[in-house]
Parts: sequence; C-alpha cells; structure tokens
Amino acid sequence: MTRGARRGGSSGAPRSVDVARVAGVSQKTVSRVFNDEPYVSADVRRRVLEAADELGYRLNNAARALASGRTRSIGVVTLGTALYGPASLIMGVERAVRDTGYALRVVNTMEGDPAGVAPAVHSLLDQGVDGIVISEPIDDGRDGDLAARLDVDVPVLVLGAPPFSTPRSLVAGVDADVMARTATEYLLDLGHVTVHHLAGPQRWFAARDRAQGWRSALVGNGRAVPPVIEGDWSAASGYAAGRRLASDAGVTAVFTANDDMAIGLIRALTEAGRRVPEDVSVVGFDDIPVAAYVTPPLTTIRQPFDVVAQEGIKRLVHIIENPQADPLPASEPPVDLILRASTGPPPTRPPRDRGRRIAHRPDAGGPAPPAQATAPAQN
Repeated sequence: MTRGARRGGSSGAPRSVDVARVAGVSQKTVSRVFNDEPYVSADVRRRVLEAADELGYRLNNAARALASGRTRSIGVVTLGTALYGPASLIMGVERAVRDTGYALRVVNTMEGDPAGVAPAVHSLLDQGVDGIVISEPIDDGRDGDLAARLDVDVPVLVLGAPPFSTPRSLVAGVDADVMARTATEYLLDLGHVTVHHLAGPQRWFAARDRAQGWRSALVGNGRAVPPVIEGDWSAASGYAAGRRLASDAGVTAVFTANDDMAIGLIRALTEAGRRVPEDVSVVGFDDIPVAAYVTPPLTTIRQPFDVVAQEGIKRLVHIIENPQADPLPASEPPVDLILRASTGPPPTRPPRDRGRRIAHRPDAGGPAPPAQATAPAQN
C-alpha cells in the first residue's frame, strides 16, 4: 500500500477514523494516544502509532504545541562515535523515545571539540524541546559546573556521567563502578593476588567510573593497586598495553574497560607466549557481539543498554508531563557478568569460592580446557 493512502482504495488525507480502523481500536482511543492521555497501554499506543505511520497520518503538532505549551519533542546530545557502547545506548534511546510518541532531535558532539556539550544543548533549547538526554558526555576540561553554564530550564536525563546540579536532572543505568567492582572481585575470588587495569581515556566519565570501581575492589580486599595503563578504547591500544604487560611475570589477571581493548590485549599476550587463561586471565566490558567468538571466548560485563534507555526515557517523560509530581523511582538492573573461557585461576594458586551468584550463559562456552589462546587480528 502506498504510504499515505487509506485502506479500501479511497483517496484523500487519512483521518483519525482510518487510524482507528487499522489499529483495531476506537477513534476515542486514537485521540487519547495522540493527546498523550493516561491509561493507554504500551501495546495499544504502539499499534496506534504504527497505524498512523503506515497511513501517513500526521496530527497538527503546531496546534497541539500551542494548546499544551509543549512540542512533544526530546533532544539528545551524543558523541559522534561508532564505539559500540555509546552507539548501542543511543540506539536504545531512539527506540524508547519512538515508543512514547515523542519526536527525537539529535545533535552530535565530537571528542576534543573545544566547544563541548553546551552549544549542542543550547541548540536544542532553541528548537523548543521539552526535555534533553545527554548521552556519554566527556569532560571538556573547563572549571565549574556544566549545568551552571548551560542554564537548562527543562528536565535533563544524563546517561554515563554524574547528574547535573539542577532540580530536574535525572540519571539512569547501572553504575559503572559497581560493574567494575564485580569484574575485579570475580578475578580475586579465582585466587589472583591482584588485578591490573587497562583503562579507557580518562576524559570519559565512564572510564573514570570503571577505574574507580576496580580500585575500590582492590583496596577493599587489602590488595596492591598496580599502575593503570590508559588506552583509547581501540584494539590497537589494547595490543600496545598487552606488549607491556606480557613482560611482567607477576601479571596474572587484567580487567579491561572495554572488549575491543581486551581483544587486542589477548593478541599481544599470545604472541609473547602468555596463555589466556592459563597464565593470564582477562575480563572485558560491554559484551560486544564478537566477544563470544574470539579465541578464547571473552569473559565480560554485559551492559543493559535497552533497559537503561527505556527506564531513563520513561522517567524523563514522566517529569516532562508531570512537572509538579515526584520523579519516578529509579531501579538498578542486575550486574550481568558473562562467564566464558578467558578467565581461570592463577598458575599456582587454587580458586576460592565465596558463593558469588554469577549468571552462566548456556552459549557462553564455560571454562575451556588448556589451549593456546589466539585472537583475530583487528583491522
């Protein structure tokens, strides 16, 4: 069916009654969905919006904005990057916003841009958005509170960074330091004396949080804290770090801040004759799609990108539409440590079991028998 044509072959612009017929609901329900009234289930809302999109039906948003004082649009400020974590998070945000019936306006910023986040936020405010999502911002190196420089007068949801100091600022997601502590303590439970850390670039708040979680786990268990090696999220930087660590026989466990660096690290360790996991255990972060298929399959922390985005957008829309109401309570998804074959006890120390509950995935491969570890070359 041609987009914008009504079913049944009739011509002319589609009407709400056509949307109701296609969605299998009443015309009043269609009106409730487009006026964003309460007590409409997510399934019904989705059916109505899909039917409207199929028919090419468009409500007069300008008239609705004048009546409600809202544009029913949400602005998103994100890094212009193809990195798996930020890209997956912004995709989750796009899906979550679409399901609410709001329009989405995206402005990309670039790492190293001296202007930082503020101009992007002000651009969205000039467009009259009802709320803003700031996804994975990095520290722009300036003094003072970013919120004070932004002068934001709409609700703001921050993902992957500390909240702004504004009354209507929200955060969503599992704390990266909690996930990093889980990964580090798992390696300590296997019997490793300490755990080295290959960190992400420290301009990233997410990289700082992961380093802090690793450090807290070691200090809390009375272990030595080795010097941090800082990478740039790439497999190449992981490979360079692996060449440095391979020469230290005392290195038996490494927690890396993302999976790409972990894969490069394993490649360098293997080339130096250090077997994974027989000589060195490696834990990654993110659970990128290829993590289960490298050799050995990579033990890693899985990030719940869709869950974080859905909850964050739900709470943001709630505060947009109910400015006088209390914010919805935040929930924290469970930490998901995916056990595969890149981790094991140290060469001379047996593992210890403290009864930690960790999800074993049927497709994760489990502990592998002793084998020479190799990882594919990264282009």
